[in-house]
Order: sequence, then C-alpha cells, then structure tokens
Amino acid sequence: MAFGRNLIYVAFLALLLGTMILSHSNRAIAEDYAALPASAELTTPLKSGDRAPKFTVRTVDDKPYVFDPDNLENPTILISFRGGWCPYCNMHLSELRTVIPEIRESGYDILFLSNDRPELLYSSLKQETQDDIDGLDYVILSDADMNAAMALGTAFRTDKGLTDYLEKKGRDVAGSSIGKHNALAVPAVYVIDRSGKIVFDFVQPDYKIRLSADDLLSAAKAAL
Repeated sequence: MAFGRNLIYVAFLALLLGTMILSHSNRAIAEDYAALPASAELTTPLKSGDRAPKFTVRTVDDKPYVFDPDNLENPTILISFRGGWCPYCNMHLSELRTVIPEIRESGYDILFLSNDRPELLYSSLKQETQDDIDGLDYVILSDADMNAAMALGTAFRTDKGLTDYLEKKGRDVAGSSIGKHNALAVPAVYVIDRSGKIVFDFVQPDYKIRLSADDLLSAAKAAL
C-alpha cells in the first residue's frame, strides 16, 4: 500500500514539475515576441559576411523543415515575404519567375519564407501569382512562428490594427505570424554560399521596395 502511495506521489511531482517547466517555457516564448523591435526600421538584420543561422520552418504539409548552414548541399537563396495577402509580395514573386529557372540551373537552392500558416502558403497568393509561378517548383515554407525571422534579425512587432484591417478585408490571418504573435518579418533576400556564409543581403524596411529580378540574378552570378 505504501509503495503504491509513493508511486502516486512521484507521478504527481513529475506532473507538477512538467507543468511548471511548460509554463516557464511559454512565458519565455511570449517574452521573446514582446521583446521584438517595435518597427521594421528598428530591426538589426544579419549582413553579408555573417554566418547564416540554423532555424526550423514548416512545409505546406505542416512538417518541420530544418535549414542548417553546416550541411548545405548547394549555395542557397532565402527570400522572405510577408504573406499572400500582401500585394507587393505577389508582384515580387511574379517578377522573380523570369530569373528563378536560370538561377536554379546555376546550382542554387531557392527557398521562399512566408509569414502565412502552412496550408495557406500557396492558396493565399493571388490567382495571377499562382498562375505565374505554376510549374516553376517554387519552394514556399511557413515561418508563422518567426523562427527564421528572429534568427535572421528581421522580425518586428506589428500593430493589432493591421490584423483587424486584414480581417475586415476578408483575409484569413489566423495561425499566421500576425494572427498568432502580432509580428512580421522585413522582406529580405539572402544569398548563402555552400559554407554557410551570407555573401549577399538585401533587407529593406520599406516593404514596397524589393530587389529586382535582374539584380537578384546578378547577385547570384557574382556570388558563384
């Protein structure tokens, strides 16, 4: 009988300890988001010469995708955008279709990082954008939890007014970085060599200004 009571006591302590650890972890995560810069202009992104960070994002099937700069098979280009609800992001993705095949043929892996939740990575894009990139095998990954953006230094807090505005427009932002964390990433382009070093960066706090397709192609060629 005493042995059974001891087992119950030990199990209770283990459960209590687990709950305390989880609670502490959740508070720490919440504090991380609260500590993000208050605007895109206040971010401190990684730059050329820095080592690319390791981070985990999600596939369209909501499976983890780990980017590890220590194990790159090919030089890689990371292109982050705010989400399918952003007209400037749609225009940028459509424009890049003119150079993506040539860049890929030169040996690059190209990853697009969106702040949308996994199942909306493609469907949230404008139909014209979907048509433009159809057949080009765009690899779009979800950074809704801002793991990549925080590692790259491009994450910032947004005003809840943006969430309310998008919802009034009928945009589904539940589960996105905005809906979950009131946070976004500054649109950015990073070219990373096979050793894991950033050799080109374009990070512009003004989301209306994007790297042109021709400039991306030139940067990719120069990095090789």
